[in-house]
Amino acid sequence: MHGRYFEDFHIGDVIQSEGATLTESQILDFALRFDPQPFHLDAVAAADGPFQGLIASGFHTLSLTFRLLRDTGVITGTSLGGSGLDDLRWLKPVRPGDTIRVRAEVAETKPSRRGDRGTVRLAYTTLNQRGEPVMTCTMNHILATRSVAV
Repeated sequence: MHGRYFEDFHIGDVIQSEGATLTESQILDFALRFDPQPFHLDAVAAADGPFQGLIASGFHTLSLTFRLLRDTGVITGTSLGGSGLDDLRWLKPVRPGDTIRVRAEVAETKPSRRGDRGTVRLAYTTLNQRGEPVMTCTMNHILATRSVAV
């Protein structure tokens, strides 16, 4: 399977992913390694915390969001990396058993002066199983062009 080239993206295009369900063990594993705060690690402490229960790290949600987009195949073989992200917002907690999916809309396309690539800005909305937005951000994807401009 080959992804879409830079030229194949148009403002307003929407990419939607499949869903992924986060288990308690996945949330704990990520938190132990990367974000060891009590509301990510300890169900008892989390019950009395600001979220009244265990929640996934926002960074876990962000990582899984990118993975879900990548798994659509839309950037397979054409991605040359990224140049950052903007406006990251965590809107609702993601809890064990929640299933998240991604809706990404093409917000901007900008060809590179080099001619062999361009930047596609995708406005991501990560949704839970109830269709509620849990995270938003805009990521800059650098994608190969189909051919080098002459």
